[in-house]
Amino acid sequence: MAGIKGKDTKPEMVIRSALHKANFRYRLHNRRLPGKPDLVFRKWRAVLFVHGCFWHGHDCHLFKMPKTRTGFWKDKIAGNVARDQKAVVELLYDGWRVGIVWECALKGKTRRPLADIVSELTRWLKGEERQIEIRGTT
Repeated sequence: MAGIKGKDTKPEMVIRSALHKANFRYRLHNRRLPGKPDLVFRKWRAVLFVHGCFWHGHDCHLFKMPKTRTGFWKDKIAGNVARDQKAVVELLYDGWRVGIVWECALKGKTRRPLADIVSELTRWLKGEERQIEIRGTT
């Protein structure tokens, strides 16, 4: 698992590039914030996580529990989900707005047009909503 990237993943890079082209400026992976958000938008007091569906236990077609060492993987993924939830609660408590973009929104059979995702994120960043979660189509 040492070879698994935790940042600068392909889905994250796609979102970063698209938001930068839409003239949004951000900081990356701020270690001082709970959960080390992938993107931090100080101007809007908002953070964005780009979650991989497997590693964060998303209920979609991209998540399949491995058939070997099932107990290990259940514990590993459950720990990731618990840490994610704790980070979101802490960020909201500290006054941050929290967004999550799931990998299935960007790839696979449920992917959505990137322009739609960027439009939704733009509306959220410039608005007042505390949270947003962008998933693939159902």
